[in-house]
Amino acid sequence: MNRRVVVTGMGVITPVGNDVRTYWNSLLDGVCGIDFVKAFPTDDLPVKIAGEVKDFNPADYGIEPGFARKQDKFTVYAVAAAWQAVQQSGISSAEDGNIDPFRFGVYVGSGIGGFTTMVRETEKILTEGPKWVSPLFIPTMIANIAAGNIAIRNNACGPCLPVVTACATSTHAIGEAFRAIKYGHADAIITGGSEASVIPIAIAGFANAKALSRAEDPKYASLPFNRNRGGFVMAEGAGMLVLEEYEHARARGAEILAEVCGYGNTCDAHHVTAPRPDGKTQAAAIRCALEEAGYTSDDVLYINAHGTGTALNDTSETMAFKLALGDDAARAHISSTKGSTGHMLGAAGAVEAIASVLALMNGTVPPTANLDDVDPECDLDYTPLKPVKAELTMAISDSLGFGGHNGCVAFRKYNGE
Repeated sequence: MNRRVVVTGMGVITPVGNDVRTYWNSLLDGVCGIDFVKAFPTDDLPVKIAGEVKDFNPADYGIEPGFARKQDKFTVYAVAAAWQAVQQSGISSAEDGNIDPFRFGVYVGSGIGGFTTMVRETEKILTEGPKWVSPLFIPTMIANIAAGNIAIRNNACGPCLPVVTACATSTHAIGEAFRAIKYGHADAIITGGSEASVIPIAIAGFANAKALSRAEDPKYASLPFNRNRGGFVMAEGAGMLVLEEYEHARARGAEILAEVCGYGNTCDAHHVTAPRPDGKTQAAAIRCALEEAGYTSDDVLYINAHGTGTALNDTSETMAFKLALGDDAARAHISSTKGSTGHMLGAAGAVEAIASVLALMNGTVPPTANLDDVDPECDLDYTPLKPVKAELTMAISDSLGFGGHNGCVAFRKYNGE
């Protein structure tokens, strides 16, 4: 079985917008969602900036106050983004709905899960004793619980596969959902990722690992492919897509946003945090996705790069693009939207896949914000500062995660057939 898979719904919660339209317009305008942290004091922290979600009201996404109060923020963000995607898609497994609940799945992951809950309940046992630990601690903290809650709220009784591959999480979730539909295991899947790890211990851990930017100006701190880059900026949020089998979507009259057409998944087998400097394994993941997608040199390609703004990532990723594409690398339109959003960890791949779909739909390459001084070693077209119009036919979104995880998903512009 080899079925076509399409996107019929999308939803986001991000530092630059809590709906798809606002998010896309912010990317095009080069809006930076990074600022000084507002959620907690940072006096003792080595890094005081992050990409926080702003003006978020759970009720706007059909979320009850009791649910929002009891759940970790990563689950609330996930449910909100999934609600948007399902609303746009029009998919429903209700009794009078348009999909069999047992053919409707959820593939949603998180790089870390309920980090805030973990820290809060750990503090309780250390200061107040074990009897004060919440009975909801475990089912609120575990990384699969966002997927479980999305399945419950949407009566999705088909395959449910939470993915945890650090910052490649939601790219792998989308890719595995694509495969599950392509090979007949489901007809539609809600897929993506969520993260809410902008908390003191996470900032301290990443900062002490020398991964974070120490920039004092939050608007000039996330600097993908920039000569002045000094590390990534932590961010939070969620991105969700509804993937659906093509004929199923057509039969119910759904709007098709793009076609999912390829997926690659490799491991560096090199180092727990550093990418392979030669880019070979990342290039292999990109090639897998492009080959499955049927890419040719006639395609006009957009690449949403992982582009974290770390010294190692941006140069090795540049090398990977050259290895994967050969001479075509110089013609590809590339950008990193992390210049606007910061690094949303396990949610990054999904929000960047959504940016890739929007680029195809609108024939526009979103810019790399803050790219005012390109690193000579990053010598491809990284779309500095301003969006570019282009007749794009294919887009890929690639992600890397601690542990050496590489993922890449490919989308093709949908032209009505």
